[in-house]
Amino acid sequence: MSKAHEAYANSSRMVISDPREFEANLLLKAAARLQKLRDMGDNVRIDESEPHLIYNRKIWTVFAASAAEMDHPLPKPIKQNIASLAVFIFKQTATYQTTGEARLLETLITINREIAAGLYQKAA
Repeated sequence: MSKAHEAYANSSRMVISDPREFEANLLLKAAARLQKLRDMGDNVRIDESEPHLIYNRKIWTVFAASAAEMDHPLPKPIKQNIASLAVFIFKQTATYQTTGEARLLETLITINREIAAGLYQKAA
């Protein structure tokens, strides 16, 4: 198990008993961090952007790895969608890293917020 996956698993047990709510909180935290970068505009220094991008990438890496597990209870089409979305997020992040165009972060922010909203609805 990766360190990110292990930390995620441990945190979810300690903080919130509902995994969907925990995942939604993680996504909203990542969205807030990406929004901070977006608000700073184009060409943010790498040392300023990397912690935020890495945080988001770790979350999506765990989501993708979890969905790839054979015994994961989600239906196969949803697991495939999660994997596809993760790949898109990784590509969008890489494009941002090479161009520094803050507008590229809007899609990542929107995805995180929309998925979080859906998770909160299911949790309630």
